[in-house]
Amino acid sequence: MRAPLISKLAMAVAIATAATASVAGTAFAGPVQSGSAPAATPAAPAVVAAARSAASAHAAATGLGTGTRLVATDVMVDPDGKQHVRFSQTFDGVPVLGGDIVVHLSAASKYLGVTRATADKVSVPTVNAKLTADQAKATAAGAVTGGTPAGSRLVVRHDGSTSKLAYEIQVAGPKGDIEKARTVLVDAASGAILSAAPVTDDFISPQVMAKLRARGATAAPTTDGTALPAAPRLAPAAAFPAPAVGSGASLFSGTVTLNTTQTAANKFTLVDTTRGKSEVRDAKHSSSLGSSSFNSAAVLSDADDKWGNGSTSDSVTAAVDAQYGLTSTFDFYKKTFDRLGTDDDGVGPHGLVHFATNYGNAAWVDECHCMIYGDGDGQTFTKPLVQLDVTGHELTHGVVSATAGLETQLDPQTGAQIGEPGSLNESLADIFGSADEFATANPKDPGNYLMGEQLGLAQGFLRRLDHPSLDKLEGTVDYWSANAPKTEVHAGSGVSSHAFYLLAEGSGAKTINGVSYNSATFDGSTVTGIGRDKAIKIFYQALTRYMVSTTDFHDARTATLKAAADLYGSGSTEYSTVDKAWAAVNVTASN
Repeated sequence: MRAPLISKLAMAVAIATAATASVAGTAFAGPVQSGSAPAATPAAPAVVAAARSAASAHAAATGLGTGTRLVATDVMVDPDGKQHVRFSQTFDGVPVLGGDIVVHLSAASKYLGVTRATADKVSVPTVNAKLTADQAKATAAGAVTGGTPAGSRLVVRHDGSTSKLAYEIQVAGPKGDIEKARTVLVDAASGAILSAAPVTDDFISPQVMAKLRARGATAAPTTDGTALPAAPRLAPAAAFPAPAVGSGASLFSGTVTLNTTQTAANKFTLVDTTRGKSEVRDAKHSSSLGSSSFNSAAVLSDADDKWGNGSTSDSVTAAVDAQYGLTSTFDFYKKTFDRLGTDDDGVGPHGLVHFATNYGNAAWVDECHCMIYGDGDGQTFTKPLVQLDVTGHELTHGVVSATAGLETQLDPQTGAQIGEPGSLNESLADIFGSADEFATANPKDPGNYLMGEQLGLAQGFLRRLDHPSLDKLEGTVDYWSANAPKTEVHAGSGVSSHAFYLLAEGSGAKTINGVSYNSATFDGSTVTGIGRDKAIKIFYQALTRYMVSTTDFHDARTATLKAAADLYGSGSTEYSTVDKAWAAVNVTASN
């Protein structure tokens, strides 16, 4: 996971507020996120202005101080009119990492409370760095053997009770190795390396990859292999470009419909204008990553709008699965939450297939704001990682980045990503990735609570939500313990994934879509589920309204209780079941 970028949202706003200054005019460039909003939804600028004013008036609660300014990054209005505004901070004009807050207002724009990433105010004695940017880059290069430092910017890193001025520097991996690339924070005063975070959210963790390679294991996925029938003669469009509907023979999902764009009499591109111009392009094994990586990749085209052949013998087949996954996930978020894309700005997702060489993984990358798909490493994974739940998982990392921005820590001894916020991030990606699969309802890939079941692993899946510890590769845990903050994030994800499963389906044995589940509880209690549809809406409400970059499992319990109260009332069965589900994984108010 990466250090959050203040400019990560396309809906970034032009609003800056000194905590000690008078209220000034407000401009907001993005839409109000509402779902089924009240008839008279207030305009975003008015909501932001009210939240900014409330944050200033309640500075003791919101943690604002001299030199602190707020930058609004998201505005949400609930069906009952309740308003939520998410802010990042700057300090004396320098972006702050870890200072995010969400201000909550009533339908009448009265202050209700705040969710904060930290209980302490942001403050550094100066924003004038002792180190030069070049000195910081030289230090950052040492964090990656053979790495090459690129861009840098000055930030304030706010971690718990400590604020430090730092340089944030992107360091490319040796020979373009994306899995070794890092975002490095260097103390601008002492020159110490504060953190070195991976730039990608890989689906397969380094620990699992190393374990599989040590065993000499080779994944054996079963692909569909269904070829398309001969293409009929197409009627010419009146003008180009024009929307078209083609079909694709995928590796894992059978024959699928693809919305495309016709650009000439016998030329179609894999651009879906019905879903915000969602598109997959061919990286042609380039490992270059940056803001222009997608635009510089090769556009995919076809003469008859019949894409792929169900096999890797046609290089376009991987793009069929990827595009199907991107558009299915776009549909899932739109139909379920009225969310239009990862940033909720109407822009469809982008993907790059055939990324790098011997890259046996898939990932969401903030820097290019796109997904990357490898063709396999030729050893452990021999097929492209383009399955639907892989895409659903990774695009959810994009949604988390655009909302709560949950961040990890790095274990200084092992280099592993650890910490409850990072584990929660991985868990949410599994939760929404699973829900995406259920919502898509492809008979070739029916919905289930397994992640990576099409990878061809010997244990039959990568992770599972009902009984996480059945995963022996990552050693995923079922319940919370005091070790949770030090647990690798994929292994730690089992705590909240298990809580979600119990909330949705309940405890005990059952079979869903042909898959057997048997979920136990920490306290021996029996939990009766409220159904997947209600459970996923509670978790989405919690993610977008009540989670911030430092949210841990106990904070997530509070966030989901607040979300359940918003949606169903604090006296509802749904609310009490949320409490029971968390208690069943040993997350309670008392511990």
